[in-house]
Amino acid sequence: MRVAVLVKQVPRAEEMELLPDGRLKRDGIELEMNAYCRRAVSKGVEIARDSGGTCTVFTLGPPVAEDSLREAVAWGADEGVLVTDAAFAGSDTLATAMALVAALRREGPFDLVLVGRNSIDADTGQVGPEVAELLGLAFAGGIKELTLRADGAEVRCELDDGWRDVRVRLPAVLSTAERLTEPCKVDPQGRAAVDVTRIRRLTASDLGAGPWGAAGSPTSVGAVRTLDVARHRVVLSGDVAGQVDKAVGLLREWGALDAVRHHHAPGSSDAEADGSAEPDVDAVPGPDPVALGAATSPVVAVVIEPDRPRVARELLGEAVHIARSVSGTVVAIGPELPDTIELGSWGADGVVSVKGTAVEEDVALALTRWCQKTTPWAVLVPGTLWGREVAARTAARLGAGLTGDAVGFGVEDGRLVAWKPAFGGSLVAAITCRSEVQMATVRPGVLSLRAPRPVGAAPRLDTVAGATRGRVQVVDAGRDDEVEALLAARTVVAVGQGVPPDEYGDLEPLLKVLGAELGASRKVTDKGWLPRARQIGITGHSVAPALYVAIGVSGKFNHIVGARGAGTIVVINNDPEAKILDWADVAIVGDWREVVALLVDALG
Repeated sequence: MRVAVLVKQVPRAEEMELLPDGRLKRDGIELEMNAYCRRAVSKGVEIARDSGGTCTVFTLGPPVAEDSLREAVAWGADEGVLVTDAAFAGSDTLATAMALVAALRREGPFDLVLVGRNSIDADTGQVGPEVAELLGLAFAGGIKELTLRADGAEVRCELDDGWRDVRVRLPAVLSTAERLTEPCKVDPQGRAAVDVTRIRRLTASDLGAGPWGAAGSPTSVGAVRTLDVARHRVVLSGDVAGQVDKAVGLLREWGALDAVRHHHAPGSSDAEADGSAEPDVDAVPGPDPVALGAATSPVVAVVIEPDRPRVARELLGEAVHIARSVSGTVVAIGPELPDTIELGSWGADGVVSVKGTAVEEDVALALTRWCQKTTPWAVLVPGTLWGREVAARTAARLGAGLTGDAVGFGVEDGRLVAWKPAFGGSLVAAITCRSEVQMATVRPGVLSLRAPRPVGAAPRLDTVAGATRGRVQVVDAGRDDEVEALLAARTVVAVGQGVPPDEYGDLEPLLKVLGAELGASRKVTDKGWLPRARQIGITGHSVAPALYVAIGVSGKFNHIVGARGAGTIVVINNDPEAKILDWADVAIVGDWREVVALLVDALG
């Protein structure tokens, strides 16, 4: 079997740190192979070895990126191909995918293409499905189990809050999850020993006329804002009871406990519990009669993922405000939709139902055809594994600009401005699209949940047929948890290895008094102590609660960056030298069992 692996070189995550002003330190940071790509290389080498085939590793980047190829070859790959040229500078994800596809076609054909689930510096997960779309291949994302058969592959995909068993027809593109296999890792001496003849280079002229780089990129980066996070960094000491009293006093003084007053209490209504009656959000505005009466008013489309009503509400509420800025209307589109009256109350002026399929590549084809027919002004898509494939495939087919993981939007000069966080969330950059259709994915939980609007009549309902290609067959699926609960939580209590799983029950009184959701570090979810849906960090979820309490967490950058958006961070740790203390607004040094009991009494 001929296997191709696509890798990316990124800043070394373990060395990333924030300066006292909240900015990300970059000077002197080493580069390394992306964590997810390490799994792709390892699995690619294994498959080639077991099948008597070959494994070729590709990367697009400057000459220094050759080091990642050397590491892959030292691990067992047959050869590395460096796609490098000044012409590739400024490539966005689509331009990157186009260059890699040109290289794959030149060097192929391949039976299987492996790519990391996403890169830890950009985290969009777009290149894999864009490559699949441009090659006309099936795609399965986030695979953590893989079995090759004569007629294809059987994979288990790691979803945002669950799993899915899928049969995939080969050739195909598969993106690898952390838990698929051991990572490819070779020391500098081993990388340096690689025979230089096993690394080849391709330039822009080798791949054709292009356009390449910035010229072939439908998105561009504009203004950059620094998101300074200044922590109080108060580290307490001495008698634990005194520390707790002091900490609670500081939290009250800072207003950090205000969120606790609004948490769901026993006996409150279901509407309050699911956030539909949140008192601190605006209501969704009613339809704009001027826009509704216009024959060609701009359309802001929202792709609805099945069985994720909260995500749908977040996106539709935001779409209404965007549409009002351009005198436009909002259309909800997707398979297995909620009731049209409900969609209307969340902000939809029109509804388009995709019939016959909910498989990503089939939904993307239906969405593409609808976009080609109606030319929406903008398309917003959930930043989930499902949504990222739908959006990436659609953007690749349309040649549309796609901003991944946007955290906010604006409109300037009649164009959509999507704000995207840079590595670690210390910066956000303004991304604009020059394509006619402007697209963006949005992570669940980053937008406000607006109260529903009254609806007099159901929005107009249209349908589009979703042609089923049958290359991807879902055999079984399940959810381990509801990721929306963690992402939307106003208070989060996160546990590390310092809290044994058989003692999680001792945290229940604290969770109750704070109205908090339970989160975890990667090592906790790796051990199976909590579902991956509860993992916070670079390879997990980013959360932004008003209050974040970290208990028994060591404080590596990989984890704490996922909580960087928290309003106030409280740390409980028995190690006065623990790295996590540097990230705290207030830190209590002591045994977590004693501290938690005292906190419950003080807050009850």
